[in-house]
Amino acid sequence: MEMEWSASGNEYEKLVLRMNTPRVVIDNAVCPTATLVTVDSARRHGILLEAVQVLTDLNLSIKKAYISSDASWFMDVFHVTDQNGDKLTDESVISYIEQSMCTIHCGRTNDYNGLTALELTGSDRVGLLSEVFAVLANLQCNVVESKVWTHNGRIAALIFVKDCDSGCPIEDSQKIDGIEARLRNVLKGDNDICSARTSVSMALTHTERRLHQMMFADRDYERKPILKAGAESPVVTVQNWAERGYSVVNVQCKDRSKLLFDIVCTMTDMGYVVFHATITTGGDYGYLEFYIRHTDGTPISSEPERQRVILCLQAAVERRESQGVRLELCVADSRGLLADVTRTFRENGLNVTRAEISTQGDMALNVFYVTDAIGNPADPKIIEGVRQRIGLSNLKVKELPLVCHKKVEREEQAVGVGGAVLVSLGSLVRRNLYNLGLIRSYS
Repeated sequence: MEMEWSASGNEYEKLVLRMNTPRVVIDNAVCPTATLVTVDSARRHGILLEAVQVLTDLNLSIKKAYISSDASWFMDVFHVTDQNGDKLTDESVISYIEQSMCTIHCGRTNDYNGLTALELTGSDRVGLLSEVFAVLANLQCNVVESKVWTHNGRIAALIFVKDCDSGCPIEDSQKIDGIEARLRNVLKGDNDICSARTSVSMALTHTERRLHQMMFADRDYERKPILKAGAESPVVTVQNWAERGYSVVNVQCKDRSKLLFDIVCTMTDMGYVVFHATITTGGDYGYLEFYIRHTDGTPISSEPERQRVILCLQAAVERRESQGVRLELCVADSRGLLADVTRTFRENGLNVTRAEISTQGDMALNVFYVTDAIGNPADPKIIEGVRQRIGLSNLKVKELPLVCHKKVEREEQAVGVGGAVLVSLGSLVRRNLYNLGLIRSYS
C-alpha cells in the first residue's frame, strides 16, 4: 500500500508541475512583421508581469498583445520584434525566451550576489547624485551597478556596491549604519527633513520593478507634474463595466520600450489582476486596454480609488521617460570615477535626470540623461565642454533610442481611449478570442 501511495503521489506531483508550468510557442510564420510568442498557463497573481518582464529584459519591442483568461487559466499572445524592428531569428534568444517563460512560476530576480544593495529616495536637486557618489567613494564603497530615476521632483536610486579593498559585500553592521546615516544627511539637504529615506536591501528583486515600488511608496504620483514644453501627459481613463464586474482601464501615450512592463508592474503592485487586455501600436503611439479586478475579484469601488489609479498609471508611464541629452561613458573603471564625472556635471550646471551604471570586467559602461538646472535642454556648448574635460573619446552624445515601427499596420485602436464608450467595452473578449484564432469573427 505504501508503494502504491508513493507512486500515485509522484504522479500527482508530476500533474501539478505540468499544470503550473507555462506552455510556450514561438512562431515566425503567422505574422509577416513580428514573431508571435504565445504563453498559456494556470492563472496566478503576477504571472502576466513575469511574462512581460522576460521579453522586456531582452529589450524586445511588444508591438501588439492579446491577453485573455477565465477563472483558472490564461493565454497571452505577444507580437514582438528586436530593437531594429525585425522578427527574432537568433536561436539563442528564442531558446532563452522558451526556457525563461517555462520557469516564470518560480519567480525571477536579478542576480546581485556578492553586492550590497542601497535604496535611496528623496527630493531631487542639481548635484545630488554627485554628492551621493562622493560619499560612497569617501567610505570606500565601489559602485558596481546602479539605476536612478527622477520624477515630479523626486529621486529613487538603487545602488549596488562592494568594499573597495576586499571586493566583498559590506556586511559589517556598524559600517552599514554609517553609510545609511551619511547618505540620509545628503538626501535631506535643507528641504527634505521628513521624507528622505535610505535602506540596505537584502531581498533580491527586479531592479526596475523595485524602482517603481520605491517611487510609488514615496507617493510621487501625488505631486504636481513637471511638464516641459512640448511634453504630453499620458491619457488614462477608468470606467466600470457593471454587467461583467470589471473595471476597464485605457491608456494612450507615446510608444516606447518597456511601456507595457511599466503599466502592468504598477497595476500588479497595486493589487489588481488583469483578466483581459489588448495592446496595439500605431505610428509612435501605444493604445492599451485592460479589464481588471482587485485580487479579491471586485472592481474599482469609489471615485477616489478611480482617480488614484489614473494618477498612478500616469506616473508609471512618465517615470521612465528620458528628459535631456543622453551621454554614454565608456572608460576603464577606477576608484571615485562616478564621483568625478558627476561632480563635473554639477560644476557645469547639468542635472542628471536618469542614470544607468554598470561595469563589465574592468570597464565602466554608464548612461546619463542630463538637462540644465531647471530641466530645460542643456546648452550644446556646455555639453561639449564637459566632454572635453572627461575625454571626448570616453563620453559621447547619443541620440535617444526610438521605438522602431518598420510597418504601421491598420489597426483598430484601443476602445475608448480618451473617453471610453461603455457600449463597446464588451468587444474586448470577442476580439481577444478572434485574434487568438478561437472564433471566426468578433463583429
